[in-house]
Amino acid sequence: EVVSGAQLIAQALRAQNIEYMFGVVGIPVTEIAIAAQAVGIKYVGMRNEQAACYAASAVGYLTGRPGVCLVVSGPGFLHALGGMANATINCWPLIVIGGSSDRNQETMGAFQEFPQVEAGRLYNKLSVRPSSLEAIPAVIEKAVRTSMYGRPGSCYIDIPGDFVNLQVNKSSVKYMECCLPPPISMAEHSAVSKAASVIALSKQPLLIIGKGAAYSHAENNIRKLVDLCGLPFLPTPMAKGVVPDNHPNCVAAARSTALQNADVIILLGARLNWILHFGLPPRYQQDVKVIQIDICAEELGNNVRPAATLLGDIKAVTEQLLEEFNKRSWKYPSNSEWWQKLRGKIKNNEERSKGLALQKSLPMNYYTVFHHIRELIPKDCILVSEGANTMDIGRTMLPNFYPRQRLDAGTFGTMGVGLGFAIAAAMVARDHTPGRRVVCIEGDSAFGFSGMEVETICRYNLPILIIVVNNNGIYTGLDANSWEEVLKFGDPATCVPPVSLLPNAHYEKIMSAFGGKGYFVKTPEELQNALKTSVTDKQTPSLINVMIDPQSERKKQEFPWLTRSNL
Repeated sequence: EVVSGAQLIAQALRAQNIEYMFGVVGIPVTEIAIAAQAVGIKYVGMRNEQAACYAASAVGYLTGRPGVCLVVSGPGFLHALGGMANATINCWPLIVIGGSSDRNQETMGAFQEFPQVEAGRLYNKLSVRPSSLEAIPAVIEKAVRTSMYGRPGSCYIDIPGDFVNLQVNKSSVKYMECCLPPPISMAEHSAVSKAASVIALSKQPLLIIGKGAAYSHAENNIRKLVDLCGLPFLPTPMAKGVVPDNHPNCVAAARSTALQNADVIILLGARLNWILHFGLPPRYQQDVKVIQIDICAEELGNNVRPAATLLGDIKAVTEQLLEEFNKRSWKYPSNSEWWQKLRGKIKNNEERSKGLALQKSLPMNYYTVFHHIRELIPKDCILVSEGANTMDIGRTMLPNFYPRQRLDAGTFGTMGVGLGFAIAAAMVARDHTPGRRVVCIEGDSAFGFSGMEVETICRYNLPILIIVVNNNGIYTGLDANSWEEVLKFGDPATCVPPVSLLPNAHYEKIMSAFGGKGYFVKTPEELQNALKTSVTDKQTPSLINVMIDPQSERKKQEFPWLTRSNL
């Protein structure tokens, strides 16, 4: 009995419990997608490899098992590099399978010939080509295992075009069982007790929760730890919801104050990179004591010499810390000066946001828009957010109550992830938590990167709600009158500001073009009506295009996007 290369790939992926494949088919990989569907893997055909790769990577974060991105040779492979890099930098498991030229045409200038394995090494934990059809299952097992074990990341598998339809006797194939779940490592006992001692002696402690904590499903342990020890905590953007944002110990609304004045910081699966201002003065105390908990040994000690390092799985290590604090029965006093300072700052910042949200002037500002969105979207929805101001202000204004339910531009600050992430989240939700909605909040510029994926959303009938917060540009834009004035100066290419986009662009018509529902809104009332209708309709994809003041800005920059001077 014979089996083809395409069938072998599909069967091997199925054996590794792969559920989802996203891609753009063509020569030489179309048969792989057909074979994947035949073994029960769900295939989602996307409109661009970049979006397909972002979608597959989000599956890895949401489920803990990689999604697969399937691409053609040459340009198809190259378009997926953004998704590979984004996954590896976010530490998410991902498998990319790329077709490549037939082996007998190598070096001859074959169709779309490119050194894909070599190119893939920069972006992936593993970049490999099976030496024969017989080796395919072993290579796929290794790639899936490597993507999940240790610090997760992307793995690339190169499939020569002639492998796809080549056939081999089943008896000569080395079939593989599903790889074991990632082994759980724990911190040394001495490091755990040292960390606990440093925390117990702190005057102004701060717990920082990163998306590594969300990925490791450590939410129950971390919630217990926060309650047991009474610690103030700050989530990084995608760790929102590991402990609910409305928990009394959440100090996100006093972020700068908390970072600047803490004497002991506990990092739970968060890195001291640009998002946390590297852990350095003037954003932090000169002598701040950092306790680092991370799965990756190489991360420990980056930028700041730690007071204690706990190497291991966040879920397991927080369990160890809980045991230690249960013995010590230490709790940080809730009436301390530190808490008073933090609470004062929180109150102050929340009042400022509230004042901006309640402004009645038209066109609306960001705060007004997010105020209404917050009131009307389901509490348990998965929030996808990208943009500059849209993402930054949305992060402060839109709470998360559950873990792994916020997806955004991430550590790599990638624009263009939104629709791919939303499609992945909707596919996973449909199978694992039916009825849970996906709300995708995009800046108008961010939406432009993969706006055509709206067709994909409608084709697979995914009831995603897209909200485009439209300020006619990147950061800021021009209103229609100013736009007309600028055009009087001559060629738009020489006189239109580089940040401007076309004013009053009707993005909602892209959704209605494919059979979804589109809404163009300018007032709070229109926004409320569109939101209520879209949230009630659980079957139809919809897009609400919200026109806001082109000059609307965030209040003082808390999280500067690309303004280096503030970092």
